[in-house]
Amino acid sequence: MHNLKLTIAFDGSTFSGWQKQLNAPTIQGELENVLTRITNTPVIIHGAGRTDAGVHANGMTASFETECQISVTDLLRGCNSILAPAIRVLKIEAVAPDFHARFSATSKTYHYSIETCAIQSPLTRLYAVHIPQNLTTDTMQQCLSGIIGTHDFASFEASGSRDKSINTGRGSIRTLLEARLDITSNTTMQFVFTGDGFLRHMVRNIVGTVLEVGKRRVTVADFQRIVAARDRAAASATAPAHGLCLKHVYYDT
Repeated sequence: MHNLKLTIAFDGSTFSGWQKQLNAPTIQGELENVLTRITNTPVIIHGAGRTDAGVHANGMTASFETECQISVTDLLRGCNSILAPAIRVLKIEAVAPDFHARFSATSKTYHYSIETCAIQSPLTRLYAVHIPQNLTTDTMQQCLSGIIGTHDFASFEASGSRDKSINTGRGSIRTLLEARLDITSNTTMQFVFTGDGFLRHMVRNIVGTVLEVGKRRVTVADFQRIVAARDRAAASATAPAHGLCLKHVYYDT
């Protein structure tokens, strides 16, 4: 039995997220169908996380076990010759028998892209959220600096965030190793988050609330109170999915 790790990039615009569904196209579903076809045996893959509909990835990871003897080089070539152009397997490698794409992960990095130009290019509309106004980036940076470290992120947790069958003892407590705003040009910026784990919609809910600070509708002190409230109702609306991209999943080995 071989245990294989896949590194995957995808444009999530036309997919209903990662997790397989009966009547909707998903990344997991597409990959399992292709791998089953190539190996001629049923394949179940385990992703590092469950991205939502419209979310993109440039470094998603997944793993699966197979008895198929095809080389990883031929398997990689075969996958990309069959998969829809919106999905590409970037790398396939043999890993230890106990490796699991989800449970072996130590941290992940997400990027969230914003454009503040008056008119957004049609070429970027699916990958960056358009906010045509001047944002106070200094106050937004202050908010992000304040959530680095270990905190209870219940104020940014969507319902159904956690797998109740897995008792980690952490509840809604997570550790952010990185939370910052990169100004990439006069009209483009990117939120960067690296953490040991993320609750459902956590990044998008944080971004949605921090953007309210940037729009001068909420103060930095208000944001701090929202974090302390540990109540989703205290925070702002969830930012749109298409600005979010999973960039990297980290492992110890």
